[in-house]
Amino acid sequence: MPKQVDHEGRRRRIADAVCLLVDEHGLEGVTLRDVATRADVSMGAVQRCFRTKEEMLRFALAHIGERVTDRVRSRLAAGPAESAAGEPGPAPSAADELALVAGEVALLREEHRAEARIWLAFVAGAAVNPELARTLRSSYAGLEDLVARLVAEASGGTPAGRVEARTLLALADGLTAHVLIGHLTEAEAEEVLQAHLAGLWGRC
Repeated sequence: MPKQVDHEGRRRRIADAVCLLVDEHGLEGVTLRDVATRADVSMGAVQRCFRTKEEMLRFALAHIGERVTDRVRSRLAAGPAESAAGEPGPAPSAADELALVAGEVALLREEHRAEARIWLAFVAGAAVNPELARTLRSSYAGLEDLVARLVAEASGGTPAGRVEARTLLALADGLTAHVLIGHLTEAEAEEVLQAHLAGLWGRC
């Protein structure tokens, strides 16, 4: 009986390998041979999953975008934290959830530094690659919808929710870059982000 292959699982495994190589060498350092080696699959398996390197890179970009978005949604769905006595805490407000989402998207914490490097490498590549740019716009659109909803809820249905969502996402990307190049520390970037959020409600 022929061995069953989990094609989607293999594609994600290859995407993880691409991300590791992008972190180490940038987009230009990704080769099919190195991806196959890092994913522990044959060159033929990579080529059966992706017809071209371009297609593979687009899938990897969407994959890391989904990883960040899924983590955000998972944290939002986790519910209130328990108190020291084991009692459930108060349900988070929309403003609390917005702060959580902003912090996750900005990728400021040390544990997310590799994701930050990979994400910005793809952003730089998308500036000169229309296909990567199309995939990146799709990732941003999903995050923008989520942030706009939270802004509207936190501010009582403000019509400025979409503009504020775009502003917050742009700020998050900028802070990511400033932390990566060492212009800001993680704590300083977090201070900027929290100051923006604190001032948000006065503008809505």
